[in-house]
Amino acid sequence: MLNLRPIEYVGKSPRNQPRRRKKSGGFFGGWFLLMLVIGIGFFYLRPIIPFLQSQRAEASVVNKIKAIETLQSSNEFAKNLAAAALKRTEQEVEYDPGYYDIAYPGGDLPEGKGVSTDLIVRSYRALGVDLQQLVHEDMSAHFRLYPQLWERKGPDRNIDHRRVPNLQRYFSRFGKVLNKSHSLDDYEIGDVVTWSLPYGAAEQAGSHIGIVVPGPGARSGEKWVVHNIGSGPEWEDKLFDYEIEGHFRFGPIRGSMTAAAETKAEPTLSN
Repeated sequence: MLNLRPIEYVGKSPRNQPRRRKKSGGFFGGWFLLMLVIGIGFFYLRPIIPFLQSQRAEASVVNKIKAIETLQSSNEFAKNLAAAALKRTEQEVEYDPGYYDIAYPGGDLPEGKGVSTDLIVRSYRALGVDLQQLVHEDMSAHFRLYPQLWERKGPDRNIDHRRVPNLQRYFSRFGKVLNKSHSLDDYEIGDVVTWSLPYGAAEQAGSHIGIVVPGPGARSGEKWVVHNIGSGPEWEDKLFDYEIEGHFRFGPIRGSMTAAAETKAEPTLSN
């Protein structure tokens, strides 16, 4: 019978092995590099800080109230539309592209939910223009003239007006299609602008939409936008920040403009 014994470790105990000291870079090592990076970052970012602070201060509640009052005092539909869009920035809205069963006409999502198109729909609806009904009626009669991007066989009054490509097609059919330039002179208060986003939602075919409004305070002569790109309705100087896809001017037309229904059924989310 074999007599097996454990093999012992021969050599110094690992615990007793002398540790190698890490070479220290001294003062001109890691600390110097860290301070250098901070200094360079501060040097290049310093000019941007006042701009960001001024934009936030100018888009204040006081300036917003003044802008809304000035726009509402006008008899022009476009300026009233811009005022309605600015008022939407007072609402906290969670970005929600979900499909909802909503009332018709005058249907809307639950309070506090929506996407960029819902801001447009709600702003027009505040002036008695129901894009849900208008888009649905036109798509019912001319479905094949609208983008065929969602494998639908017919119109859907719950969602069609909430899609940027459909609004673009409707505005191009019943509004004015304007120049997509980078000149502020080509844009007027109340114009609707669509952009192409490299990271846009598939449901919107990569498109985004907003309304041109005046800038705040001392910058009221500038052209800003109200839009919802994910953080709720915002008043920002971003007209040319994205690739402009469409530029429209859409106001009241004949008798087909309909006011939102006074009584709206509670919308329900569909799976």
